Amino acid sequence: MTEAMPRIDFYLLDSDGEEARLDTACRLVEKAWKQGLRSYLRADTTAEAQALDTRLWTFRKLSFVPHRLQQSGRDAPVLIGTTAVTDDTHPLLVNLGRALPEDFERYQRIVEIVDPDTERREASRVRYKIYRDRGYTPGTIKLK
Repeated sequence: MTEAMPRIDFYLLDSDGEEARLDTACRLVEKAWKQGLRSYLRADTTAEAQALDTRLWTFRKLSFVPHRLQQSGRDAPVLIGTTAVTDDTHPLLVNLGRALPEDFERYQRIVEIVDPDTERREASRVRYKIYRDRGYTPGTIKLK
């Protein structure tokens, strides 16, 4: 667990669908990587993690974001998985999962990506309330 409370932001998307969520996640971890920040991209399912792995190669022409799937056992600036990370080497968590990450307090920054999908939006409201009830002040950022 980090000593300071993590900064938590909910990125609200206007666009519905998987592509908008995945592309937003890819853009965020690319930006973080270019700034020298290591990221953990937490997917909801193994299939979503594999889709993110592929998408990081294809979401933008000529882009390259060094990454790996969590279970591959190699180190990379961007780690993709569905479970808790066992070390503190990736201070940014980009959460695409519906559940509150059980280890969220260990991160310096948490980004929750929310699209207009009814189920995902409701799950994000639950996570927002839990963060707030635990003393955090999540921010919201509307993306177009």
